[in-house]
Amino acid sequence: MALPLLAAPAGVTAARAARGTAPEGPLSVWRPGVAAQPAVDTGRPFPALGAASMALPHMVPRPAIVSRAQWRADETKRDRHAHYAGGVGAVFIHHTDTPNGYDCADVPRTLRNLYTGQTRDRSWGDLGYNFLVDKCGTIYEGRAGGADRPVIGSHTIGFNQGTTGIAAIGTFGPGTAVPAAMEHAIAALAAWKLGLGGVDPTGKVRLTSTNDKSRYAKGTSAAFDAISGHSDGFATNCPGEALFARLPAIRKLAAGLQGKPPRALLGTRLTANPGNVHRGSH
Repeated sequence: MALPLLAAPAGVTAARAARGTAPEGPLSVWRPGVAAQPAVDTGRPFPALGAASMALPHMVPRPAIVSRAQWRADETKRDRHAHYAGGVGAVFIHHTDTPNGYDCADVPRTLRNLYTGQTRDRSWGDLGYNFLVDKCGTIYEGRAGGADRPVIGSHTIGFNQGTTGIAAIGTFGPGTAVPAAMEHAIAALAAWKLGLGGVDPTGKVRLTSTNDKSRYAKGTSAAFDAISGHSDGFATNCPGEALFARLPAIRKLAAGLQGKPPRALLGTRLTANPGNVHRGSH
């Protein structure tokens, strides 16, 4: 049984499939009315739907997320169509490579500047990251299309489909402390997004590259941690040595938030396979 698809928000068009999207150039224009692909067949039926929602073993409450409207994103700047995968099977962690000495009250202005740069100067059609997190632990909605939906971003060339990009606001080179509030917020966000598809944050996934500019030739299937760094998929220093070193702790935190000990799913078959993502164990 495939996961049911939610109706697209007003003004948003679903896409049948998407390439590895920017940072390799502007998004292609999708024809209105084209239906999104259903999630790949699951192997066994999902539990019956209750009055509220489907109870999957790794689902956790959605964390508080500051919306695009709240940080005053100018919606006239972006591509009016969002693009969707069948689900989210992995998370890529980034940093914005911006100064660390900011006041958290000024983050909305920082987001607007990033938004302008990525739409006007880089022609990515929108913010590349699906979400951004500041040093105070506040989570912001990045790319448009619905925070709870599998929106295809422009964050990890070759591996944008079926993944979510979370950017830590700041620069995290060697010796830089990663704020605990930021770390916990990233873990909570990853636990929620991965939990929607029943994904273990400490597990492994297989992703298929859609672009030769990634670390893997187009069409190559490669194993990734369910929570990986940008540099795992692309030749870059992002998310910075310090933040990359914290990824094991973030995976453990996310697994704990899902209400299970790390590695508890070893040897089990997961129940959903979004897009070009294949799950496996360590």
